[in-house]
Amino acid sequence: MECRDVGAFRTVEGMTDIRPFWIAGRAETSSASAEVVNPYDGSVVGAHHVPDAEQVERAVTAAWEVRQAFSATTAALRAEALLHVSTRLTERAEQIAELITAENGKPIRWARGEVVRAASVFRIAAEEARRFSGEVHRLDTDPSGTGRAGIVRRFPIGPVLGIAPFNFPLNLVAHKVAPALAVGTPIIVKPAPATPLSALVLGEILAETDLPAGSWSVLPVGNDVAPALVADERLPVVSFTGSEKVGFAIQAAVPRKHVTLELGGNAAAIVCPDWCSDADIAWAAGRIATFATYQGGQSCISVQRVLVDSTLWDRLVPAVVAEVSALATGSPWDEATVVGPLVDEAAAVRVESWVDEAVAAGATVLAGGGRDGATYPPTVLVGAPSDAKVVCEEVFGPVLVLEPVDGVSAAFDTVNASRFGLQTGVFTHDLQVAFRAHAELEVGGVVVGDVPSFRADQMPYGGVKASGVGREGVRSAMDDFTYERVLVLTGITL
Repeated sequence: MECRDVGAFRTVEGMTDIRPFWIAGRAETSSASAEVVNPYDGSVVGAHHVPDAEQVERAVTAAWEVRQAFSATTAALRAEALLHVSTRLTERAEQIAELITAENGKPIRWARGEVVRAASVFRIAAEEARRFSGEVHRLDTDPSGTGRAGIVRRFPIGPVLGIAPFNFPLNLVAHKVAPALAVGTPIIVKPAPATPLSALVLGEILAETDLPAGSWSVLPVGNDVAPALVADERLPVVSFTGSEKVGFAIQAAVPRKHVTLELGGNAAAIVCPDWCSDADIAWAAGRIATFATYQGGQSCISVQRVLVDSTLWDRLVPAVVAEVSALATGSPWDEATVVGPLVDEAAAVRVESWVDEAVAAGATVLAGGGRDGATYPPTVLVGAPSDAKVVCEEVFGPVLVLEPVDGVSAAFDTVNASRFGLQTGVFTHDLQVAFRAHAELEVGGVVVGDVPSFRADQMPYGGVKASGVGREGVRSAMDDFTYERVLVLTGITL
């Protein structure tokens, strides 16, 4: 098989099973194609056609032209389509999980969980589509409003450009597609160049529904095409999940557009002094070890920092190290593997360099270290200075930094000192501490009694500061893709 570089892709010659992309709900091919490789062993796992400029233009034109007709469709039609997608994802769960593992490299156990979550996202969207109704307001609260009432409904801002990352190639696409379809606004999805196959399979399932032509497209184009899509005035909403640098560049480039950004962070788990029984320590150590390294640490809310009350340090640290050291690594196809490769070798090289930098500055490696190709082992550090990248930036790898703190106030101050603010886990039994954490921590979510990595797909999800703007979570995204429009009725009896 011969490959040659073309932008972000390598085109493939000699491969017969090349997946189509989706333009306005229809499968199309082109003269260009690209391969997808498995990060673990570099094997070619699939290929897809790449849309050309004319096809991209047709997708955008179709989305713009259908926007009013799609908004006028019934809640029943949209809900039934969304429920169909949920059902078909469940029916094809194992096949799609294997595809996620193939293109992304995440262990099959985590890929299966991702499919379950994506099916849940579409089911929740189907439910929300049926109850996205609006409100009635009395306007006679002042004499001038006598005989008046207001009906407030939400209407789509306009077609959405959804730019998805590689780390959850199905579920984070679902979090853009499902809310858009639920409110009746067209969406154009641009999956990550490294992991487009899951989104293309989602297109296969969407094509089985009765959604109107133009209401969705899946464009596996290179990142070099994204700026033109971002700038296109016919796509007034941009929903981006990815790196801070790219996200804020998008926001700066189109200041008049409605831009939502989910940009990640360096999530902390706080272990408070009251979390002190043997069972508490075991629970915290196991959860921290697993969710610092799951998905290869390539999750915006994977545990990166653990702020341990100094009274618990001598008990928790060895427990965490033991749990991390016991995690099975290796082939993502192995049912026993918990930690697989990063998305590519360049990512692993970067993580390695950050760890080496921290060690040179005084940190000690208690577990892990030592890269093997695209795989970086689960790693525990102590003594890393506060300005080390593994502390103050987003590692996006299976690296965990432990730090002692004296009391809850010091822990909260350390969390708030970060320029990120996505989610924080607080291990405590104290209800007062829990409410204080909710009131004081400058983050989008506080998880009490567990790691910051918990996310229910219906809850508002997003951050503050450098972690982004706007919220995912089905209903929250539906609100983000729409605006309020008021209807005032005059001369009525209330």
